[in-house]
Amino acid sequence: MKQKTKQSRGGLWFFIIMLIIYLITFFLNSEKTINAAEYSSKLLLQIVPILLLVFVLLFIINFFVNPGWVKKHLGKESGKKGWLIASVGGVLSVGSIYPWYALLKDFKDKGMRPALIAVFLYSRGIKLPLLPLLVHYFGLGYTLLLAAYMLTFSLLGGVIMEKILPSNEK
Repeated sequence: MKQKTKQSRGGLWFFIIMLIIYLITFFLNSEKTINAAEYSSKLLLQIVPILLLVFVLLFIINFFVNPGWVKKHLGKESGKKGWLIASVGGVLSVGSIYPWYALLKDFKDKGMRPALIAVFLYSRGIKLPLLPLLVHYFGLGYTLLLAAYMLTFSLLGGVIMEKILPSNEK
C-alpha cells in the first residue's frame, strides 16, 4: 500500500501573502512599491543564472558521477586521495555557498564522508581570486602562512568530524 505524502503549501501561501502586501503597499505608496518590485526583479535576474548553473551541475553530476565513484574517491576507503580531493575542491569552488550545499548533499547521499564535506566547506575559506589582493596588502609570507593554517585547520576539522559523526557508507 502506497503512503501518500502531504505536500507543503507554505511556498504558495508565502507567494499569496507577498502579493497581497504588494497590492496594499501599491495603494499606499505606488512609487516605493514600484521601486521595490524593480529591485526584486533585478535581484531575481541575478540569481537565476546561478540557479541554472547549479541545476546543470547537479544534472552532470547525477549523469556522470555514480555512487561507486563517490564511494571510491570520497567514501570510507578513499584514504589520502579523498582528503586531497576535498581540500582542492574546496579551494577551487567559487560563488555562493548555498548551491554547494545541494551538491554536497547529493554527494553525501552517494557515499561521501561527512569529514570530507567539512574539509571541503572549511577549505572554501581560501579564495583564489582574492589571493593576489591579500599578497598585495599583507605580503607573500603572510598569505602563504594563512593559507597553510586554513588548510591545516580544515583538515583538523575533518578529523574531528570523523570522530564525532560516523560515515554514512552503506
